[in-house]
Amino acid sequence: MFLTTISDDEASGRTAEIYAAEREAMGFVMAATRCWTTRPDLLPLYEDFFEGVKANFSLPKRDWRLITLIAAKNVPSKYCSIVYGGQLVDDLGSAEQVIAVQRDFRSAGLSRRDVVMLSYAETIAQNASRIGQQDIDELRSVGFTDQQISDIALCAALRCFAARFFDATGAGPEAFFLERSPEITEAFTASLNRP
Repeated sequence: MFLTTISDDEASGRTAEIYAAEREAMGFVMAATRCWTTRPDLLPLYEDFFEGVKANFSLPKRDWRLITLIAAKNVPSKYCSIVYGGQLVDDLGSAEQVIAVQRDFRSAGLSRRDVVMLSYAETIAQNASRIGQQDIDELRSVGFTDQQISDIALCAALRCFAARFFDATGAGPEAFFLERSPEITEAFTASLNRP
């Protein structure tokens, strides 16, 4: 971490509660959580917003993870790619399939629905000003509602925002994530050309 964050011993109030909940769930507090304490009031604000968005997401968790993976690739974010890539192994069946999706989701054997969804997420991550009515029409043509389209946009844009903040403050992947799927760690580290 490049910046000073609130340590476990210094944490109080909502920050202490968030740290404790994450420690109980994961066994540690992620750098992706700690980095929001570089400004002491920020973690509770971010956590409430992020958890609210996820709790009311109108698509399956698998879609959240896929959208996040593609957005993270385009930031690029090694941290988010490795974390969400590891989570997708169960959804997609193997680390090899996750790597194939991250490399080129258009030729990875995904459904047309998934490809259209991820194309939209990719465009948002690369340059959202290129989105046009034709993109929305294509999403609708494969069955997405306007709320779901909004959620795809929100998920992709939120990942870009968070991933850039993680990198800017020096938050990086913990050993737990790096070791969970060595194939994903190796492939994504190489493909993102990040140390």
